[in-house]
Amino acid sequence: MVSHSELRELVCSADAVCFDVDSTVIREEGIDELAKFCGVEAAVSEMTRRAMGGALPFKDALTERLALIQPSREQVQRLLAEHPPHLTPGIRELVSRLQERNVQVFLISGGFRSIVEHVAAKLNIPTTNVFANRLKFYFNGEYAGFDEMQPTAESGGKGKVIGFLKEKFHFKKIIMIGDGATDMEACPPADAFIGFGGNVIRQQVKNNAKWYITDFVELLGELEE
Repeated sequence: MVSHSELRELVCSADAVCFDVDSTVIREEGIDELAKFCGVEAAVSEMTRRAMGGALPFKDALTERLALIQPSREQVQRLLAEHPPHLTPGIRELVSRLQERNVQVFLISGGFRSIVEHVAAKLNIPTTNVFANRLKFYFNGEYAGFDEMQPTAESGGKGKVIGFLKEKFHFKKIIMIGDGATDMEACPPADAFIGFGGNVIRQQVKNNAKWYITDFVELLGELEE
């Protein structure tokens, strides 16, 4: 059972909060939505499930899924125009409240920068606070792979980003919030991890996270009291 006094102390003392994006800040898994849009949904969803459960190294899962999807630049743009991601209830208010308290908010995602920047804009999060994978395209717009040098393309990449943020900005307390195994693994170097099950419950995370919430209102409440 979450001790609310401890959770309140934790959230109120953070100087930076990092959110995962897919199934946390937004209701969908961006790569699954892209796969659905490109007509290869079933095969890709199964790979995502295995990757999030920790059964497949992240970069391998990403490479395999993108090889199946082969998204063009135009398809990514059309996906955002026709099926924009849906924000999880309460996230807009939570981010806004954190920003009012001068807490730095970052989005750290194993998803795609083009989609994550779209989400960041809705939440008034600057693009400099976005860490995600970059899709690469040929001049004609066809899929050309992804930038494998981004830390978020690797297993353990979210932890690397948090380590970099600590080094660069000298944050005293960083909280990571997310639904998946890759989010939980980012603590340490994150000082605390809060598991989020409001869109999908991943049993491994629910069982092992010290803090676990299913509604952002729980955190908003701690900041308002």
